[in-house]
Amino acid sequence: MSSPIRIAISGGGLAGASLLYALLPHAHLDVHIFESAAAFKEAGMAIGLARNALAALDLIGPSAAECLNRAGAVPMRGVRFMLAQGDNAGNTIDETEDGQRVTSIVHRAALLREFLVNVPPDRMHASRNLDHFDRNSDGSLTLHFTDGTTHECDILVGADGIRSTVRKLILGEDDPAASPRNTGAWCVMALKPYAEAQTSIGNGPVNIEDAREYMWIGNGTYLLHNLLNQGQLVQVVIASHEKDAESSDCWHRTVSADEIKKLYQGWPSHLYKAVDELFCKQPEQPGMYLWEHPPARTYVSGSICIMGDAAHATTPWQGSGGGMSIEDSLILSTLLGRAKTAAEAQTALKVYDHVRRPRTQRIVESSREMGLIVSGLKEEMGLNLEKLSEELLPRWDFIIDFDIEKHRDEAVEMMEREFKS
Repeated sequence: MSSPIRIAISGGGLAGASLLYALLPHAHLDVHIFESAAAFKEAGMAIGLARNALAALDLIGPSAAECLNRAGAVPMRGVRFMLAQGDNAGNTIDETEDGQRVTSIVHRAALLREFLVNVPPDRMHASRNLDHFDRNSDGSLTLHFTDGTTHECDILVGADGIRSTVRKLILGEDDPAASPRNTGAWCVMALKPYAEAQTSIGNGPVNIEDAREYMWIGNGTYLLHNLLNQGQLVQVVIASHEKDAESSDCWHRTVSADEIKKLYQGWPSHLYKAVDELFCKQPEQPGMYLWEHPPARTYVSGSICIMGDAAHATTPWQGSGGGMSIEDSLILSTLLGRAKTAAEAQTALKVYDHVRRPRTQRIVESSREMGLIVSGLKEEMGLNLEKLSEELLPRWDFIIDFDIEKHRDEAVEMMEREFKS
């Protein structure tokens, strides 16, 4: 019997956990996951998994989709794009149709917990911050962690987030794409109890019986709200753009209540009231800048690769960061699951890079452009209702109407051709 293929995943966030979940059923893969923090946990905004990601979960296995349900995901009946300012303020720009799997909103921490709940404890290693690795004469890797411990593996997958160590090891510290860049956009997020949010925003827009995601477009400002945690919570996000912050090294900023009021003072009165009640009770709020990765020339170097935010960190304007990670997990687990040797596993990584890099980098570029559009900053579009109606929703087509099953099968066929050659 051949030796198991030893796979190490660096990074215990949602990307790494979903990959671990997808790899564990393959008995010939010896998979371990390493997290730099003292515990496996997630923080930050809830994520939307659109129908492309939902289809990927189905293909990973029925139990993967059940994880989403147990995490309290709320399926949206649709998404509405609304105009908050301009000549046609208050009008609907466009909306998705009912009756389709549009998107499900889930708290990332809850989904992470479900992916990891049944993982054998000896496969999970917290407080392990990867420092570097050595390539051994037999092709294997020795991972060195900052606490002095080591781990032997055949394949290393970097799922270590936007400030990825593995990305730098693949590309080199001096590569322009090795580190992320600040887009200048910032956001403030709030999770509010359902009743409180409904009182502020209104019974129509916040309604678990007719759950929809709303995106409001203003003049340099933006507001999003959706439901999660089986309807018990409402996520509300406000955002704007700061030209001077572009390409700076700032990750966080403080946003005062006075600044928020000034930014939203031209909005419809009921929305201004909602922003005031939900964000301005305290004198200031913590905000975060939105960063992204420049396109990398590769996601792979021999027996190491990157996935999720480590490979293609994106702005949230098209809600695709989590979905891309789930797609990555499907493709990587399918290819690695078919590899019988460490050499074949390296071929799997090569094919993964070939099929995933063009799609994911296109989404990063599209999301950046969408950020300008939904903030009313795209010059040729502005707050023109007709132009927004023509251009906005179709920009999601290549993301959500994607045949992920065909994508997977093409990757498998490519890997088989590589084996034959």
